[in-house]
Amino acid sequence: MKFFLPEKKLFYTLFLTLALLFASTAAQAGDTRQQMAARLPAITNLKNSGIVGENNKGLLTFRGSKKKEKLVAAENNDRTRVYAAIAKSQGVSAALVGRRRAAQIAKKGSAGQQFQRANGSWYTK
Repeated sequence: MKFFLPEKKLFYTLFLTLALLFASTAAQAGDTRQQMAARLPAITNLKNSGIVGENNKGLLTFRGSKKKEKLVAAENNDRTRVYAAIAKSQGVSAALVGRRRAAQIAKKGSAGQQFQRANGSWYTK
C-alpha cells in the first residue's frame, strides 16, 4: 500500500494545481470582460470620430491623431488575450481567431467607422 501513496499524493497535488490554475484563469477572463465592457463607450467614441479603426486582425489601429493611446493599447492587449484563450480552446491559431473576429466586427460596425479589408485596404462603412 505504501507504494501507491506517493502516486496518490502526486495525483492530488496535480489535480489541486490544475483546479487553482483553472479558477485563476476564469477569474482573469471575467476581469478582462469587465475591463473591456467599461472601455466600450470610449472605444466607440474613438471609432465614431475616426481616430481609430478596426484592422483585419481584430485589433484597433490609429487612423487619426493618437489620442487615448493607453486606452487603445489596453483594449488591444485584452483582445489579444481573449483571442489566445479562444484559439487554445478551439485548437486554432490566435491569428485566425482575430481575423474571424475582425470580419464580425466589420459586419456589425456602424456607419462612419473605418475597417480594414483582408487585403490591407481601408474603407469607411
